Amino acid sequence: MHTYSLQTPLKQEDILQLKAGDAVQISGRIYTARDAAHKKFLETLDSGGELPFPLQGAVIYYVGPTPAPPGKAIGSAGPTTSYRMDSFAPRLHSLGVKATIGKGKRSEEVKNSLQEYKAVYLGATGGAGALLSQRIKSCEVIAFEELGPEAVRMLEVEDFPTLVVNDAYGNELYTF
Repeated sequence: MHTYSLQTPLKQEDILQLKAGDAVQISGRIYTARDAAHKKFLETLDSGGELPFPLQGAVIYYVGPTPAPPGKAIGSAGPTTSYRMDSFAPRLHSLGVKATIGKGKRSEEVKNSLQEYKAVYLGATGGAGALLSQRIKSCEVIAFEELGPEAVRMLEVEDFPTLVVNDAYGNELYTF
């Protein structure tokens, strides 16, 4: 097991060095989206529109953060259960998304997609939202404000801690 510090947007060589169980600290820009936003993503794409952020090398964090307390960029920002995004993830991988962050297991379809499109699924520690929020330096709603906590946000993160759960080679941390 190794520890990597990666800068977004992620490149294919970043992904190909990672193995299930590796620790990854992410710095740069990541985007939040849960199931309601993912549904709108596909509707937008199906109607010929563009998404509110570049997909090439993108990292999507499955989170619905709480409101920011005074003096903070964001409130508690712990991961949500990832399987709710499983029906959307393969298409986003095919369009260039290189990593998603959440908690829990992924479907076989998503695991196959990670291998086909050379992407990874990263786990963040559930129940540690207050600690994770300390790694988020800024937060801006960039789409679907009407979704409240599930609106799409652009986050600037510094050394955001994750573990590789599923790598681009078919390995899974949860089966070790």
